[in-house]
Amino acid sequence: MYKEEGYYTLNLYQQNSPHKFLPLEKIFSHVRAGDRIFIGTGCGEPQYLVEGLVNYLEKHPKAFFDTEVVHVWTLGVAPYTQEKFKRNFRHNSFFIGNNTREAVNRGMADYTPVFLSAVPDLFRRRIIPLDVALVQTSLPDAHGYLSLGISVDIVKDAVEHARTVIVQVNAQMPRIYGDTFIHVDDVDFLIAHDEPLLEYKDRACGEVTRLIGGYVSQLIEDGDTIQVGYGSIPDAVLESLHGKKQLGIHTELLSDGAVNLLKEGIIDNSCKTLLKGKTVASFCMGSRETYEYLDNNPAVEFHPIDFTNNPLQIARVNNMVAINSALEIDLTGQATAESLGHLFYSGIGGQADFMRGAVLAHGGKSILSLQSTSGEGKRSRIVPELQQGAGVTLTRGDIHYVVTEYGIAYLHGKNVRERAMSLIAIAHPDYRPWLIAAAKQRFLIYQDQVFPSGKEAHYPLELETWRTTHSGLSIFLRPVKLDDEPLLKEFFYSLSDQSMYQRFLTKREDFPHEVLQEYFVTTDYTRKMVVLAGIKDAERELVIGVGQYGMGENTLTAEAALVVRDDFQNAGVGSELLAYLMHIAVKRGVTSFSVAVLPQNKHAIRLIEKMGFAAEKRFDSGVYVYKVDLKEK
Repeated sequence: MYKEEGYYTLNLYQQNSPHKFLPLEKIFSHVRAGDRIFIGTGCGEPQYLVEGLVNYLEKHPKAFFDTEVVHVWTLGVAPYTQEKFKRNFRHNSFFIGNNTREAVNRGMADYTPVFLSAVPDLFRRRIIPLDVALVQTSLPDAHGYLSLGISVDIVKDAVEHARTVIVQVNAQMPRIYGDTFIHVDDVDFLIAHDEPLLEYKDRACGEVTRLIGGYVSQLIEDGDTIQVGYGSIPDAVLESLHGKKQLGIHTELLSDGAVNLLKEGIIDNSCKTLLKGKTVASFCMGSRETYEYLDNNPAVEFHPIDFTNNPLQIARVNNMVAINSALEIDLTGQATAESLGHLFYSGIGGQADFMRGAVLAHGGKSILSLQSTSGEGKRSRIVPELQQGAGVTLTRGDIHYVVTEYGIAYLHGKNVRERAMSLIAIAHPDYRPWLIAAAKQRFLIYQDQVFPSGKEAHYPLELETWRTTHSGLSIFLRPVKLDDEPLLKEFFYSLSDQSMYQRFLTKREDFPHEVLQEYFVTTDYTRKMVVLAGIKDAERELVIGVGQYGMGENTLTAEAALVVRDDFQNAGVGSELLAYLMHIAVKRGVTSFSVAVLPQNKHAIRLIEKMGFAAEKRFDSGVYVYKVDLKEK
């Protein structure tokens, strides 16, 4: 109904203001030599106007020279980057896309590195003055207001500050609520032309991206508000959130994946502390179905990018989670998302805005997700140092979590040695020896740091599990990782002298790096296993129990031991830990377990006998040695 009203209103304005509805030939005659021409963003690009401008120039090759074409990102036609138009157009982008990357790196076009949140101010203060703006809108409403639809970002400020505003009115542009409206009276020229909007199709998620998405989903809690970018990894992240509840959206880019979660009710924005109940974005790149969902939907608001991407506004959103990607990250936590060495690849964009805003938010998190390798495995994305010439998009203080298909590294509050070890632990196994050697060369880690290699050293993700003890305590059981040394150190020093003596059958006063590395952290996961029992939340893992077994040479029997923190004893942690160790051992082909226990350790004796170890028991050198046949169990 409102579209019929829109056509009617448009016809009225055409009758009352015919000077605004001129043929393209006359409209483009207002473009002057040296003008700066702004073009709408992404899927909101006014394709008909862009093609019309180029066609006009081909008919009138001397109409204007040395104009500068300015935009954030183009997905559509970009003929102004062609060699034949080099005297007429000079392209300048705030973000580099596939259509313009080659031209920028050949010196045929320009790139302006800037936080996207700062771009509108460049227009207002005329640091980058605009002469002509080519944009696309919805049909007008009864009051003469046109919606900028799926492309508000920097477009609204461009319209408000350009000398000449040329609008393509397209009935297929959705009318979107929020700060998206401009009035017909503020427009110089209007061209009514309906055509399909550009679409950005989701990429199919592969196994690697699904793994990354699954890890990221572990960090997102019910009630969180999220920001996710575009591409295969963000798509996989959104796919992994189907079990979550009451999520919110405050983002710059809205995609098909996010809209699907809206349709399913997983995103309802009910817990947001800024614009509660509203999905907030600045532009959309998606499918026609998504555009139809957004059309006239009061649950969705688009705002200019200096609002959505303002770190101070983002910081007002409690439990804000910013999820972004990078091209490379070094072992100290510096990341680039804009260049590969001297090659300009994309741009600063909005990720730094969101990562910093999320860090400032109450309960906020910043997550950097990336595949461990690029070029079909030919290059590691985790590197000793960024390539020479690369731009540091995110500093060492911007990132809380890094996620690859090999796990999660938590960097916040960690020293450089811990960061390097955590990042190496989630790098592709083929590149870990190289990274260890490079880290030693740079004195980032211990010079005697051991890093097992080969297939037997691959972390067995499938062995991670949750258990609930008889006391109702929920514990996370998982194999030890190479970067768990600080957690184990904290655990062992938390034990009482009695617990320490009962575990090691001797007095133990210190746990230096050499001991932790040799006996606990370095493992091949085939002939020995160390399992941690922990209480885990989004930011902290507290180890409350450690169990381990080791197989002898040329035998399928194993010696086992475990210890539980004093303040968690008698809560069922030991039972679950020992049962899981036995479960893993059976899967690994171990035929029998033996456990040595001091006679005075009554609690351990009760536990072991309850688990069936009393089948064979002997007293030897002051300790009871229990043995159980795992084949029978």
